[in-house]
Amino acid sequence: MIRVLAYILLFISASVFGQNYMENELTINSGKSTLNGTLLTVNSKSKTPLVIIIPGSGPTDRNGNSFATNNNSLKFLAKALAEKNISSYRYDKSVVSNKKEEINKVNSLRFEHLINETKAVLQYFKNENKFSNVIVAGHSQGSLVGMIASAINADAFISLAGAGRTIDKIILEQIAKQAPNLEDETSRILEKLKKGKTVNEYNIMLSALFNKSVQPFLVSWIKYNPIIEIEKLNIPVLIVNGSNDIQISIKDAELLHKSAKNSKLEVIEHMNHIFKEIKGDLSENMKSYNNPELPIMTDFSNIITTFVNDLK
Repeated sequence: MIRVLAYILLFISASVFGQNYMENELTINSGKSTLNGTLLTVNSKSKTPLVIIIPGSGPTDRNGNSFATNNNSLKFLAKALAEKNISSYRYDKSVVSNKKEEINKVNSLRFEHLINETKAVLQYFKNENKFSNVIVAGHSQGSLVGMIASAINADAFISLAGAGRTIDKIILEQIAKQAPNLEDETSRILEKLKKGKTVNEYNIMLSALFNKSVQPFLVSWIKYNPIIEIEKLNIPVLIVNGSNDIQISIKDAELLHKSAKNSKLEVIEHMNHIFKEIKGDLSENMKSYNNPELPIMTDFSNIITTFVNDLK
């Protein structure tokens, strides 16, 4: 069992007038990694549920932002839940907190590291025993991380725009849509990675995707199949996807739903990958990724609230 040490950093945590929750910085150490996060605790005399929110792929932080995006999707979610009397903890993956001089840590990152980090967070809150239920909610890549980590300690699991297929199939599908001339080359590289082998030569246009330093991480990621992992869960599962998600299709949500033993599927009309309402074209969808003022859909947070509150 992972031994977790945690401490709360000095932070202004006084309740704001009219606000029914307190916001604190909480750092959780799990031995090899240090996770910096934000804990929103509902002001209540009785125990409230807690949702652990796992960010998506790459250098996505606790708020759902990265160097290329600024949309506050996960921050909006946490606050929407708090307003409905549901506490939450959202955190930065350790790789997001690494300093530039710690490039060796980035290069040695494996998918298992993300799983173990989530397990550490989950174990910490289960040990605290301050919440009525501890639910794991993983967004995008975080969905797969979360469902694997949830197998032992979680009271429920929520997949937010999570893939229902292995990452190699998702990558190949996206390349086929966006750069069909690179499809064959991408397929060749992925076949090598699936066998645990790295590739030295590839089209320069694929450098960002198949950089030599990230190939070992992809090798470790590819071996996990979401429909196999979600089938292992013996807890309530909620699967949420948007009809305007340009990254993960509805068929992925349906695959997860079909494989989970005890799941509910919700497809939200007009919602995109980051929970925003999109009624226009692709341009509007893409612009939302850098609009930190555009709120998430109320239907989305309401569905999660209902699921959490219905847990026994």
